Amino acid sequence: MNTDSHIDPATARALIAANQDVLVVDVRTPAEFETAHISGAINLPLDQVDIHLRRIVTDAGGRMLLICQSGGRATQAHRKLCDAGLPDAVVLAGGMNAWIASGAPVVRGRQRWSLERQVRVVAGGIVLASIVADLWLPGARFAGAFVGAGLVFAGLTDTCAMGMLLARLPYNRGTGADVDAALACVRRPGRTTA
Repeated sequence: MNTDSHIDPATARALIAANQDVLVVDVRTPAEFETAHISGAINLPLDQVDIHLRRIVTDAGGRMLLICQSGGRATQAHRKLCDAGLPDAVVLAGGMNAWIASGAPVVRGRQRWSLERQVRVVAGGIVLASIVADLWLPGARFAGAFVGAGLVFAGLTDTCAMGMLLARLPYNRGTGADVDAALACVRRPGRTTA
């Protein structure tokens, strides 16, 4: 982790308070954003950052603070934005978990499970089911081994195929992110959103 590109919640709060043009971009799923987000943040899910990367880099005006649940997805977004030519972005170290733990204010909505929690439940469930199923269907344990290998790969590459698949489920879409409105905020100083 590049510590120059990651800031703690206290520094993030000071940055937001000192500069109204800081754009707080939450790259979590719409459902996670709906559960709790920083006031004034826009929701631009990581998959939308990928799709609209050129437009974001071209339109960006000012400093950007990237946020996700624990820091992994925001770090991925930061890497992509920097590689595409947008160096003036920072990541909230520890994500919303750290923000909430620090006692910083949040806008709360309908409570849902975070994507990371869903991945742990699904992966654990597949491993458990494959071990139990192996009692009757020899070889079923290899499904658990496959999931374990996927988790190791996810940890080494800081990506998660299962998380990307789960993010597409209707449960994680919530009311949906207004991508056009979020992209409009990228280029507009003096941003105001809920």
